[in-house]
Amino acid sequence: MRVSASWLARHIDPAALPAGPEAIGDAFVRVGLEVEEIHPAPAVTGPVTVARVEEIEELTGFKKPIRYCRVGFEGERHRYVVCGARNFAVGDLVVVTEPGAVLPGDFAIAQRTTYGKVSDGMIASAKELGLGAESGGILVLPPGTAEPGDDALDVLGLSEPVVELAVTPDRGYCFAVRGLARELATSLDADYTDPVTRVTVPDTTGDAWPVRLADTDACPRFVARRVDGVDPAAPSPWWMQRALLSAGMRPISLIVDVTNFVMLDLGQPLHAYDATRLTGAIEVRRATTGEKLQTLDGHIRTLDTDDLLITDDSGPIGLAGVMGGASTEIPAPEDLADGARVDVLLEAAHFSPPVIARAARRHKLPSEASKRFERVVDPALPPVAAERAAQLLVELGGGTLADGRTDAGGVPAVASVRMPLSMPDRVAGVDYPRGATVRRLTQVGCAVSLDTGAGGEGVVVATPPTWRPDLTMAADLVEEVLRLEGYDAIPSVLPTAPAGRGLTAAQQRRRAVSRALAEAGHVEVLPFPFVSDAVWDDLGLPADDERRRTVAVTNPLDAERSRLTTTLLPGLLDMLVRNRSRGAEDLALYAIAQVVQPGETTPAMPDPAVTGRPSDAEYAALRAALPDQPVHVGVVLAGNREPRGWWGRGRPAAWSDAVEAARLTGAAAGVELRPRRAERAPWHPGRCAELVVAGTDTVVGYAGELHPKVVEALGLPARTAAAEIDLDAVPLRENLPVPRVSPFPPVAVDVALVADETVPAADLADALTAGAGELLESVRLFDVYTGDQVGQGRRSLAFSLRLRAADRTLTSEEANAARDAAVAEATARHGAALR
Repeated sequence: MRVSASWLARHIDPAALPAGPEAIGDAFVRVGLEVEEIHPAPAVTGPVTVARVEEIEELTGFKKPIRYCRVGFEGERHRYVVCGARNFAVGDLVVVTEPGAVLPGDFAIAQRTTYGKVSDGMIASAKELGLGAESGGILVLPPGTAEPGDDALDVLGLSEPVVELAVTPDRGYCFAVRGLARELATSLDADYTDPVTRVTVPDTTGDAWPVRLADTDACPRFVARRVDGVDPAAPSPWWMQRALLSAGMRPISLIVDVTNFVMLDLGQPLHAYDATRLTGAIEVRRATTGEKLQTLDGHIRTLDTDDLLITDDSGPIGLAGVMGGASTEIPAPEDLADGARVDVLLEAAHFSPPVIARAARRHKLPSEASKRFERVVDPALPPVAAERAAQLLVELGGGTLADGRTDAGGVPAVASVRMPLSMPDRVAGVDYPRGATVRRLTQVGCAVSLDTGAGGEGVVVATPPTWRPDLTMAADLVEEVLRLEGYDAIPSVLPTAPAGRGLTAAQQRRRAVSRALAEAGHVEVLPFPFVSDAVWDDLGLPADDERRRTVAVTNPLDAERSRLTTTLLPGLLDMLVRNRSRGAEDLALYAIAQVVQPGETTPAMPDPAVTGRPSDAEYAALRAALPDQPVHVGVVLAGNREPRGWWGRGRPAAWSDAVEAARLTGAAAGVELRPRRAERAPWHPGRCAELVVAGTDTVVGYAGELHPKVVEALGLPARTAAAEIDLDAVPLRENLPVPRVSPFPPVAVDVALVADETVPAADLADALTAGAGELLESVRLFDVYTGDQVGQGRRSLAFSLRLRAADRTLTSEEANAARDAAVAEATARHGAALR
């Protein structure tokens, strides 16, 4: 919403307004409004003068119409100017930028020869003067605005900047100067005059036009006022045109300008009908199947049964709250005979915000009216706005007010809100001055009274104004008091954290896992949590795989990805492809996030009322209907795991890196995860490991190389590796044992075992660990060999055993004995032989 200081000054004491736009913006910020931008005054310098068009010579022989005009200033001074616009005539007042003037964009004006004529300046449009974003032709000033020779910079008010505010959806009343002026006056403690109080709505007898409301929920109120004999060619006064331009709207004609001005000033959208084109009574109803409407933009729209229409006996004449119909449009002045007058029927209605919002989005037809209706318009405004517009048409267009006013429906009742008088002080932690609460709520527009009650503590009983439907509970009133007293007055005090209320053990584990993966060179990402059903085929999941059982999103962000994912892999792989498309080749990505895993039978989700807290039974039913949402850790790798350089070619990422990332996850979580051969889509059946918690048979995840068909289907690099761990399935050990540190040196012993190639290296490591006993500190595989020396179908695996005692230095005999016991256990379990 854009507003100028001069427009605000119509409703606020001008002496209280700050001198500059920045100070006005700061005042708005103090009451919680956001300043989007401050538009400075147009950068126009030099001679810019009002002139009268004295002669027009039409030049021929060119591709477009060209005029050679003589414009006169004060006395006998005049200039000749070439111009291509057609929207002015002899006798009109125009703005001439004379040689030496500089317009916005550093556009300098000089005498030049064009189209065979010498142009001594330029007749300017509003856009060229920096008054608007659109150019509707040459700026023609209304008669009486100025005299030839006057300085146009003063006449046009070009020295005034404009403040643009970002209005949030809950502050719909600020989409009008009326609401903005109220907020600014509150911030400045200045006198404020509500423009509604300046409009007298006289009593009338009879209706201006018969109106029927078929859907009072969608249209609670409809007001109609008629003005006969309006001159459509009458010019809008410059003060009105300047106000519209400052708000970012282009002046069009008197009737349109009046309705737009009243909408911007008061906040009530209006629509003007040509009364002679209406047939029968107006009815507000829902559309029927197959109905069509040609709107003012010329498009014929197929209507939905949820659309709210304005109709007469001929059918739809407008899409309520969004745009009027072409059949009852007031003709443009150039389409009427000279001196013709029109009878205008003004509509000022109150519509349901959801109905208007859905219609505007359904037809992709946002408008200034719908933008206000969908944020709630004051239901008490329609008669005031209609009367104000009617008075302006009488005053400026020479119209005559017809007898009668139609006011169908009424203003919905507003419920009072009770709030303890001390509640704002308790919430903010500030002792506000006595009377601050009542004063601030009164400034908002509430009718306030005090109820001492039986307990002795005062209770504020506030009846919100009709333009603040968001004030429905005590917390809303507290927010208004705190907002107007100033959020900056609330001290920033860091509360003392009570002992024992820090991070939970699960939160600490999640942080430890994330830190460990990041320190190992992985980069954390936030994958998209929604998937399509087609992704499971790309991943090669069997038809009966439990991961295909997903939850649908009622209102998805992306219609093609409308289901909550059961695994992190689709999102991670999508991010892998996205990053590679942007030039990143060596990638190690990880994510820690929840997935949604519904059971085979999920109870129906209850729909409790929103007027209060759900009952214990409803809350229990809601919890029971929620699917499992475990936290998973996902890792994907592609490209080089170790970079290439002068030291060598680098090492590409492989399945072993995915397994190592899973083991690292387990170590950070305080458990040991041991790999075991497995088959599970989307991994390669020969290069897939399941991760088992040591000492148990609990499988918590999988790691390895992705299947080549999956790689091809998703456009992944060859031999992409991935791992996924169910972190919630990993046992949570809150009291981890204190590590034992020995001051005595370790003894390293290497053994090479020849075993069948089907024996996993992890199983051999387990056997060595069990055989070596308590002296074994660690076991590490450092070499794998296959070849003729070990025989067909067998392989040699070399392990490094690290032995250490806690109370002594080991002797060679003790180390050899532990080694021999470890080898014997491996032989007994897997038939391994010492190489």
